Amino acid sequence: MSRVPPLNALRCFEAVSRLGSVTRAAAELHLTHAAVSQQVKGLEHQLGMVLFERRGRGLEVTGDGRVYAGQVRQLLDDLGEATRRLQARPRRNELVFATFPSFAAHWLLPRLPRFRALHPEYRIRLQTSLDFQDLRQGMVDIGVRMGEGHWDGLTALRLFQDDVLLVAAPGYNGGRLPRSLGEALDQPLLCTEENWRHWGPAAGAGERSTDSVLAMNDSNLVLEALRLGQTLALERRSLVQDALDEGRLVQLSPVVAPYPYAYWLVWPERAESAEKQERFTAWIQAEVASYLATLDTPTPRPDAGA
Repeated sequence: MSRVPPLNALRCFEAVSRLGSVTRAAAELHLTHAAVSQQVKGLEHQLGMVLFERRGRGLEVTGDGRVYAGQVRQLLDDLGEATRRLQARPRRNELVFATFPSFAAHWLLPRLPRFRALHPEYRIRLQTSLDFQDLRQGMVDIGVRMGEGHWDGLTALRLFQDDVLLVAAPGYNGGRLPRSLGEALDQPLLCTEENWRHWGPAAGAGERSTDSVLAMNDSNLVLEALRLGQTLALERRSLVQDALDEGRLVQLSPVVAPYPYAYWLVWPERAESAEKQERFTAWIQAEVASYLATLDTPTPRPDAGA
């Protein structure tokens, strides 16, 4: 039959086939028992086949009905996902920005009020994840990633290169901070594996066993442990510089190691997002230039192009 059955009939059929009961299907769909039963009977009439057989007080889906129910369930799931994606697409007056949690919390958020003051016409929606989000699906206007600058289907603009340094809270160990690099390295050290791999050799500790080095894959956890005064830590400068400037953290060693991956501003080429992307790009480049100008350690300035 070429004519597609009504959506309500398919929803009722799928629920009854999955739950094995018109009563339970009616409760799930917030319909009456009679309404669900009528929808299922109408579907059987339209298809010209029996979809359910009564077994005692319950219903059992037929072989043909079971196959059809699986296909209908998948179609309903696909329809639900398509609807979710449509509703998640950025609106004209909304700027959706995607990045990872640590950069959003410790570098972007303190600066974001200046963008909002400059462009009050935009509602800002931040999406954060430890995994890369696919910006090509149309649900994000622009984002920041770390890497080498090559992502299929995205334009990339290099912002800045980060570096790694050794820090602690002033109150760590009752305020008795390590007086030398050697003393610091004799204590438990909290860091991501990536940070240790690059800072350790720069500190002359490349051959040192890292068995005593605590490892975490989320910088936010490292920064919280620092705030609580529980540990020393290796962390990226971009995430701790504000805390260093405000005295909430102190740098324990002049040893600094370049982080291997730069920050990149990335976006999909999409006409409806072009104006938002242009305005955000101009703003964040100015913020990066201001940030780099305040650093004691020279750091490359943002590139002029992708």
